[in-house]
Amino acid sequence: MGEFVRLELSDGVATIRLDRPKMNALNVQVQEEIRAAAGAVAEDDAVRAVVLYGGERVFAAGADINEMADMSYTDMVRRSGALQSSLDAVARIPKPVVAAVTGYALGGGCELALCADVRVCAEDAQLGQPEVLLGVIPGAGGTQRLSRLVGPAKAKDIIFTGRFVGAAEALTIGLVDWVVPKAEVFARAREWAVQFVNGPAYALRAAKEAVDRGVDVDLQTGMEIERQQFVGLFATEDRTIGMRSFVENGPGKALFVGR
Repeated sequence: MGEFVRLELSDGVATIRLDRPKMNALNVQVQEEIRAAAGAVAEDDAVRAVVLYGGERVFAAGADINEMADMSYTDMVRRSGALQSSLDAVARIPKPVVAAVTGYALGGGCELALCADVRVCAEDAQLGQPEVLLGVIPGAGGTQRLSRLVGPAKAKDIIFTGRFVGAAEALTIGLVDWVVPKAEVFARAREWAVQFVNGPAYALRAAKEAVDRGVDVDLQTGMEIERQQFVGLFATEDRTIGMRSFVENGPGKALFVGR
């Protein structure tokens, strides 16, 4: 799809594949290619789930500091919104998204992984937000998504120190969801994604939106978001199929059509 970000589709699962040697540094071009790839999979009805992958060696080691070092304050005023929104496009994909993390996921790379719904990582993976060691802070969602995922105190520890978080600790604190041998990372991520290929697409979309919007509001507002999403699904064909199948055949046997 782009020079450094490829889009591959196989049996309903799309892989957004970063491929910018040597460390998948997220320069402006990569950021915009990520945005384009996220938009493409969001709009393609043939895509039912998404895997984010940087290859067997590294997920993404962060922003391109060589590019960023010469940027002025006014340069970053102009660029910062686009930086955030390029990764936010991944978070807004209305389908299940899993990050397959190998090697390093640091800085912008960690922020990209945080945009996924779940994360599979290798036993030797290292994650972190080391921006403070450069005299700045995370600028593409790290202070916000990380704190929502692992809690404010743990996020502050990781961000304040800039330290790397190993796979075992990442699993313990909820930064990642599964730790597997390095050779199995992509296969495990794809295995998670494949289970949704024949699922009720609009119910999955509604569930994701209800959770993502609900964590940012008070309980009563979140309950109303859930109620509206729940009611809306009664207009879908899959709801009719699912409930009829349950009554006639029991749970788990519905053949959904994604409408």
